[in-house]
Amino acid sequence: MLVLLLLLPVCWAVEVKRPRGVSLTNHHFYDESKPFTCLDGSTIIPFDQVNDDYCDCKDGSDEPGTAACPNGSFHCTNTGYKPLYILSRWVNDGVCDCCDGTDEYNSGIVCENTCKEKGRKERETLQQMAEVTREGFRLKKILIEDWKKAREEKQQKLIELQAGKKSLEDQVEMLRTVKEEAEKPEKEAKDQHRKLWEEQQAASKAQREQELAANAFQELDDDMDGAVSVAELQTHPELDTDGDGALSEGEAQTLLGGDMQMDAATFHDRVWSAIRDKYQSEVLPTDLPVPSAPDLTELQEEQPPVPSLPTEEEEEEEEAEEEEEEEEEEDSQVQGEQSKETPPPLVPSQPASPTEEDKMPPYDEQTQAFIDAAQEARNKFEEAERSLRDMEESIRNLEQEISFDFGPSGEFAYLYSQCYELTTNEYIYRLCPFKLVSQKPKLGGSPTNLGTWGSWAGPEHDKFSAMKYEQGTGCWQGPNRSTTVRLLCGKETVVISTTEPSRCEYLMELMTPAACPEPPPEPPAEDHHDEL
Repeated sequence: MLVLLLLLPVCWAVEVKRPRGVSLTNHHFYDESKPFTCLDGSTIIPFDQVNDDYCDCKDGSDEPGTAACPNGSFHCTNTGYKPLYILSRWVNDGVCDCCDGTDEYNSGIVCENTCKEKGRKERETLQQMAEVTREGFRLKKILIEDWKKAREEKQQKLIELQAGKKSLEDQVEMLRTVKEEAEKPEKEAKDQHRKLWEEQQAASKAQREQELAANAFQELDDDMDGAVSVAELQTHPELDTDGDGALSEGEAQTLLGGDMQMDAATFHDRVWSAIRDKYQSEVLPTDLPVPSAPDLTELQEEQPPVPSLPTEEEEEEEEAEEEEEEEEEEDSQVQGEQSKETPPPLVPSQPASPTEEDKMPPYDEQTQAFIDAAQEARNKFEEAERSLRDMEESIRNLEQEISFDFGPSGEFAYLYSQCYELTTNEYIYRLCPFKLVSQKPKLGGSPTNLGTWGSWAGPEHDKFSAMKYEQGTGCWQGPNRSTTVRLLCGKETVVISTTEPSRCEYLMELMTPAACPEPPPEPPAEDHHDEL
């Protein structure tokens, strides 16, 4: 069709006699030497009734050049441009519908013939389109060749990776065995180290409990007869078991296991664990050392040689400070009296952070050597295992790319690792071919998935003219978003438009050389010469 349109000027001189408003393809139906048969076959009329401004045929075919039949059509020859059919009722209506003005032959309106100018512009447009198609197809052939080379390189790389994978798998298994062998003495040495430390901790704890129990027994044994009696135990009301604030004889005897008194060994084994959390020592805490009086000579040396007399404001401030110090001293005395009335528990409160005794000591030299050797084996194994995972991922990616349908000749393969954007007034649309389509607010915000790669979606005769992206982010109370990408021929790869024809269904147009068809052969150059 492109060649025919470019050759339109050659056909301008062809003219066939026919009634006004009849196209060249239908002129054989209008033979003035015989009656006219309506094109729908409904009626036969004399030929002189054709274009007599009266509608005889139901289909309006007897009045192609007048406005008599509302359902008729008028053919604009438009020599130099494209032929055109218009409604018969537009004939002689005072509006120039045909570029050659033939539709206003009897309206009194003079129509300028613009067909040649329109034809010129049309040919320029067609020539530009033909140039884009030619250049785009040239680039397409380059893309096809590039993919052939790239595909061969990827296939070769895949073969090399698959061969190297077996060797790496064997290396990983060998290093796994080395790691496991190195971890056995490491585990034994660490377990032995922990066991010894835990045993030391247990012995130390037992010794501390023994000392606490002995101190408590010594405090309870008021008569120092080597036994704690019920009466002696009753001197500690904090050991009350029924909550009445006093330790009765029966409660004390129950604590002593039903006996009236108990020796030190039995006290430690049977009683101490039951009372240790409640027991309060009778021994008062050691008072903090009173700071010694400062040396007057030192004070005098520190003071300036000639002190200035205090002002009235300074005297008032000193009096206020003295009153505050007196109040603090009174508060400290009250707190001291309270602390004397309530002796502290025998068991000191544990600090929040573990002490040095609670921390496991460093490993000995041999154990640390086992740990270092095992860690080195682990590092080598993990590095080899990581390399194997990376290689397996590369193999999967290559297999997927090589087997992907990139068009009849792989012309769309170059889009595989690219992304293209289109910015509108509100959004930034992003197309990553064969992966996904997204939309992000121009003023900031998270992107919305408009669909992930589904399949080629062109018509059966042109499958690779459109892409379908499906299962995007769901619309509120609606379906999941989806996008159809229409591929257009162009010299550059660029997204030229994005619309939403229906709710949650988007249409995007991508211009690419890969979509350019093979152009028709250019017409041979004509020799321009005068005919005699």
